[in-house]
Amino acid sequence: MHKDGYSLLLPSGLLDYFEISTVEEKEKEIIIYLEEKNNIDSSDSAVKFESKGFTTPVLVNDFPIRSRRLLLNIRRRRWINKDTGEYINRDFHIVADGTRMTQDLATFLKGLHR
Repeated sequence: MHKDGYSLLLPSGLLDYFEISTVEEKEKEIIIYLEEKNNIDSSDSAVKFESKGFTTPVLVNDFPIRSRRLLLNIRRRRWINKDTGEYINRDFHIVADGTRMTQDLATFLKGLHR
């Protein structure tokens, strides 16, 4: 299975921070498994962060493809600041508030009801 073609189905900019780990095709749905890349930008280069695994995956609905549901299984990383012991993770605003849909899909559906 070639994962690169699936990148065309993903929200813009998502692959800047995530990589496709697996794709599962079923009769009625496609599930794209995404893992956050193991890199973190710090404004202070003296601060050292270490990846400490992943948070619980989130399953998010996106635009259907050819009568199949498209689901994104998103695993975000968590890091520890090695100096302070504080755990951090990034917030990407992928999921629309109060839903299990991508921002793009929620905006599209909201526009249909006007």
